[in-house]
Amino acid sequence: AARRLIRSSKRATLATSLARDSWPYASFVMVACAQDASPLLLISDLAEHTRNLASDPRASILFDGTIGLDVPLNGLRATVLGPVERCDHSAMLDRYVRRHPDAKSYLALGGFHLYQMTIERAHVVAGFGAIEWLSADQVIFDVGPHGALATDEVDIVQHMNEDHADLVTLYATRLLGHTGEGWKMTGIDPEGVDLSRGSNIARVEFNRMVSDSIAARKALVELAAKARLAGRSAR
Repeated sequence: AARRLIRSSKRATLATSLARDSWPYASFVMVACAQDASPLLLISDLAEHTRNLASDPRASILFDGTIGLDVPLNGLRATVLGPVERCDHSAMLDRYVRRHPDAKSYLALGGFHLYQMTIERAHVVAGFGAIEWLSADQVIFDVGPHGALATDEVDIVQHMNEDHADLVTLYATRLLGHTGEGWKMTGIDPEGVDLSRGSNIARVEFNRMVSDSIAARKALVELAAKARLAGRSAR
């Protein structure tokens, strides 16, 4: 549940330690994540939290799944802890930009860089009394056996958006109950696919792990069949 929340989040709260006096400092950030669910941040060199991380990379990120609930304290939230450091992997930057297309304008300005958290532990609250500390291996997904999918991700996403845009919209509207046309696929990982339309994001989970493009095609076809069936049932 904690990993699903991280994968489904677009924004979060980053807490760092002020470089000048070590006071806790919390700030709003836009997030994406790597294939293994490690949080990704695109932040300015001039930002307070960037200076803080240069002095002490230890940080925490709060992912809030309580928005819109009548009783927010009954909702899921997860605070992940670990060092946040510069990430120069182009595939990770591509993942971030697909989730946040407006990031292109910030990158064009210069002075913005991608950072990645290495999760060491997480504190998860799922409602009153449902509180637990988790180790990194209980949160992070082991992508080792599924590495081929990460290699093929860009091609799969491009193919779905260019050749099967109607199916991507069906995933969002028929399977998840969202509205509107023009949904895009922004990412695929062994556990599911990420979608977006304007400022809205959504996530569809697979019913089994997907390890490569062949397995991904089968899973996406199954989702399409399920979406079409949902449409007929709603008539």
